[in-house]
Amino acid sequence: MGLYKNNNTKLFQERRGIVYKFLDHIKNNFTSCRRKLSPFTDRGLLFWVFSLAVFCFISLAAFGFHGKLEHGMLPWREMQENYIGHDVPDRATKKPRRQRFFPCEVAFRDSVDFLIEPKDFLNFTQFSLRYMETEKKASHIDAHEPKFGGHQTLEEREQSFFAVNQTIRCGFVRGAEGFPSTGFDLKEEDKRYMSACGVVVSSCIFGSSDFLRRPTSKLISEYSKKNVCFVMFVDEETLSTLSKEGNAPDDGGFVGLWKLVVVKNLPYTDMRKTGKVPKFLTHRLFPSSRYSIWLDSKLRLATDPMLIIDHFLWQTGSEYAISNHYTRHCVWEEVLQNKRLNKYNHTAIDEQYSFYQSDGLTKFDPSDPNPPLPSYVPEGSFIVRAHTPMSNLFSCLWFNEVDRFTSRDQLSFAYTFLKLKRMNPDRPFHLNMFKDCERRSLVKLFHHRELSAPPLPRIN
Repeated sequence: MGLYKNNNTKLFQERRGIVYKFLDHIKNNFTSCRRKLSPFTDRGLLFWVFSLAVFCFISLAAFGFHGKLEHGMLPWREMQENYIGHDVPDRATKKPRRQRFFPCEVAFRDSVDFLIEPKDFLNFTQFSLRYMETEKKASHIDAHEPKFGGHQTLEEREQSFFAVNQTIRCGFVRGAEGFPSTGFDLKEEDKRYMSACGVVVSSCIFGSSDFLRRPTSKLISEYSKKNVCFVMFVDEETLSTLSKEGNAPDDGGFVGLWKLVVVKNLPYTDMRKTGKVPKFLTHRLFPSSRYSIWLDSKLRLATDPMLIIDHFLWQTGSEYAISNHYTRHCVWEEVLQNKRLNKYNHTAIDEQYSFYQSDGLTKFDPSDPNPPLPSYVPEGSFIVRAHTPMSNLFSCLWFNEVDRFTSRDQLSFAYTFLKLKRMNPDRPFHLNMFKDCERRSLVKLFHHRELSAPPLPRIN
């Protein structure tokens, strides 16, 4: 350190000596010029100097301040680096101010004590929906390794959109005997707990991607604490991380209101795609449930779940509720945004959107007085649903699109809804798309945990 300091001092003294010699040279030349120009008075000399300065300023204004440098000339910044020995820091550029979004008032009932489920509320479109447990055709099993979503042909995919008695693929598809599990394995005791749940609030954290956000307990009624299941799905890595952060589950597997359910053998390497399993297939994981609320792990629930179900389903006569996106309404805008932020492989996104366009998806028309949806892009972090046949079918169809294409579920929402509506003109699906500001009044929003960005998924 001492040697470094002495060297710097010596270098500075040498440079200072050069500067002083240069100034002395200018001073001597100026004195010599004054002697030769003795007939001129000091006032006359100042006049000519001023005139020369004005001439230079006019020339620069006429021909520009940023002309090209002659060969061999250095710009001022490089001169500073060469003679001063350090670079001048750049001025801090102002970041564009991010648009802020605020909650709006939601007229909830005063208490869960006054809630009454409408009579025959669940009697919407009725049909029998069953789920494929194993692949039907031996040729599929022979030709493909078993996968969690199954191997659905385009013909089978087309038929699955009809709201009729049918058996469809909806995740949890096992291979033939002798093949290993296709994933999302749970303990038997957790399955028993989940099978008894009638109303569910669920979320998930995989790959330690988030902190544990506990529901605001003081805003949850005693009725909901006793009658609603709060289930957080985690993998073993996340469980270990949460335990180190002081959120180790008790003997019953609870951390506050959350019941932590550990998932082994994740079905996808893409953690976002794995997260779509509990997000869309709640009716598969909780077979006895009648209602469910999904919230992403970046959200903290700050409203009683029964008040939410009453407001967004019972009072509107809806079987599915999701908010619109706060800025984007057209799928094409969502495509461009996903590519701009490198959310997924660009080629895969283009192939998915081209497929949807070829099957009738058009751009959102804001001038349409009677649009089929208020927006073609949802804010999918918060979903409220009744587990009716139509709601369950839509959830399966939406999951199958994510399984077939990309994990960016906002790209497939409008296509799935519009195709289901188009293929069942006499069997309505009652979907309530509410305002995003209402979603913000139900929850507190946090940022995801900062992690290194994973590589973009490859196309198979």
